[in-house]
Amino acid sequence: MSSDSAGGTEIRALSILPARRTDIELHTADGLTLVGELALPAVRPPVATLVTLHPLPTHGGFMDSHILRKAAWRLPALADLAVLRFNTRGTSSARGRSEGTFDGGRGEHFDVVAAMEYAEFHDLPRRWLVGWSFGTELALMHGADPSVEGAILLSPPLHQASDADLAAWDELGKPLVVLVPELDDYLRPDEARARFAAVRQAEVIGVEGAKHLWVGEAAVRRVLDEIVQHVLPGHPPLPTTWAGPVDIAGEDDETR
Repeated sequence: MSSDSAGGTEIRALSILPARRTDIELHTADGLTLVGELALPAVRPPVATLVTLHPLPTHGGFMDSHILRKAAWRLPALADLAVLRFNTRGTSSARGRSEGTFDGGRGEHFDVVAAMEYAEFHDLPRRWLVGWSFGTELALMHGADPSVEGAILLSPPLHQASDADLAAWDELGKPLVVLVPELDDYLRPDEARARFAAVRQAEVIGVEGAKHLWVGEAAVRRVLDEIVQHVLPGHPPLPTTWAGPVDIAGEDDETR
């Protein structure tokens, strides 16, 4: 944990902690340019990397979906993590629009590969996939690669990922951490445990009281703590205050 992260200002929903933030572009093997951002610790090199995959763009998901955005706002400072976010093909955000057209998870294979290759080419260490909702489908279908340390799935619907995709993760043997809200709209903890039993190393964590969209600061903190605890075993719980400078995002940034 960063040495100056105890005491100070309360970390709230719109708090942006210090980091080196750079707009990036990803280039896919089928010729598209995707827009994104890389957030790095302000001073130190990152100790691990989160390559994030956002929720369904046809239902409002994008690289700024709030859990992923708050990971980028907080975790470089609180846990020395790099956070890579990007818009999949055809998806728009304040950062811009990625080329191409939404393809229901098929053409997005190239998007996931481009993100992993970017992280590898730029020597970002210990790369983990973090998918949320539709992003979990992308991680399961296209992310079972030896170059990743593992994957963390938030609210997986398991609508598209097949038995073959689960078998690929089982064979890979890399950690698969599955956070399932107790009140999820699509897949709840007991069913998730049954479905993910096909992946012997999968750890399914039911989160009491949570819903698919992880609304509220308590839900956000639970998710970010779980991510850090699995990526950096033994890391202390994330602090709720910050002693250094804090920027405040505009109210419009807290819409999703």
